[in-house]
Amino acid sequence: MSILVVFAVIIPLVLFVLIIATVIGVKKGREESLERGHEMIKTVYVYLILFATLMMTIGGTVAAFMAVSDIVSPPPTYQSFEQYRLQPQYKSEVAPSTAVTPAPTISDADLKLRYDQMMMDEKANTKQRAVNSLIKSFGWIIVPLPIFLFFQNRLKKQPVQ
Repeated sequence: MSILVVFAVIIPLVLFVLIIATVIGVKKGREESLERGHEMIKTVYVYLILFATLMMTIGGTVAAFMAVSDIVSPPPTYQSFEQYRLQPQYKSEVAPSTAVTPAPTISDADLKLRYDQMMMDEKANTKQRAVNSLIKSFGWIIVPLPIFLFFQNRLKKQPVQ
């Protein structure tokens, strides 16, 4: 979405430059130039709105596709059972006057059950994040699309000069 930030800065600058150029052209004293300048500003405005909303819709569509791919095929978890087994399961608390007590040992079967549960939880969390991302992506499609369609119809109604 960083491209949207770039366009949010560039579009107003381009519009500002076009307005300045139109004002300079209008000040030359021709009534015809004044009317043509207003039409040019309206046309540029419509095209800028069309461009911005189209970019937002395309970005939302790409993000939605990526979210669907994460739902269908979640990214792999990179922690193997051997790595999980080597992690300390319990942290012993050291009191100033007591000795360190060793952590209780867990059988490999129980450790494997915990590892499998952790992997299932991680997959469920990944899918839930992907669904959340998909819903947000639909917002990037649904919000600008009606604006794009409105201005596209408005552009079709304008007479061609």
